[in-house]
Amino acid sequence: MPAEPQPDSLDPRFAPARSGASEQVALEIRRYLEAKGLEPGDRIGTEQELATEFGVSRPTLREALRLLASSHLVRARQGPGGGIFVASTPNQGMGRNVSESIATMLATESVTLPELLEARLFLEVPLAGLAARNADERAIRELEAAVDEAEGHTPGTDPFNRADARFHHLIASAAGNDLLVAFTSWILEVLQPSLVARIGRAVVGPEIIRQHREILQAVRRGRPSAAERAMRLHIGYLSDVVRTLDERAG
Repeated sequence: MPAEPQPDSLDPRFAPARSGASEQVALEIRRYLEAKGLEPGDRIGTEQELATEFGVSRPTLREALRLLASSHLVRARQGPGGGIFVASTPNQGMGRNVSESIATMLATESVTLPELLEARLFLEVPLAGLAARNADERAIRELEAAVDEAEGHTPGTDPFNRADARFHHLIASAAGNDLLVAFTSWILEVLQPSLVARIGRAVVGPEIIRQHREILQAVRRGRPSAAERAMRLHIGYLSDVVRTLDERAG
């Protein structure tokens, strides 16, 4: 864990901010998190320490922290050993904001499941190709384990759902692009639960597993085009199930 801040250090972390410049303070702290590679749980300092370093009032500092907290980047903890801590990395915070926005759109019916699945094509298909280019042996073993974990379970049940979500998360991670992972976090956090609720019992478990194995095989062999094709067919299958259920309901 990075060393705790030293406000009196000859090498200050932050340049003094203009009075009332809460946005500048928030930006400087965000840059500090990125530059130092701080992780969730790392301590940044106390309100007083940060206000002193920036040369701003406590209300100004608190407004800056509120801006950062609204982006899920920091959290405050009271009591002995308390202070301001990292809540999530900038990429993780961005992912949560995207997920919350899409969840709101879905809840208010300003976007539909078919539309989200269509968007998923433009995200997960290239990710599968990148995974085929970049996956190492460990990533492939983890993908194999995720597919195996789904075997013998019924779609819509917790074991199957966990294995399915883990497979897609691992594909995104294996792609090796943290920004794309952040942009696609809504797929697991918002779309997958909604899909399970809508079509969980309608999909064919062995077919899903077969499709995952096709993606895995292409990744293992380092064939980006085949991985993209297999992922496109997989998402197309889910879209067809949604369309069929909607037609029956209509």
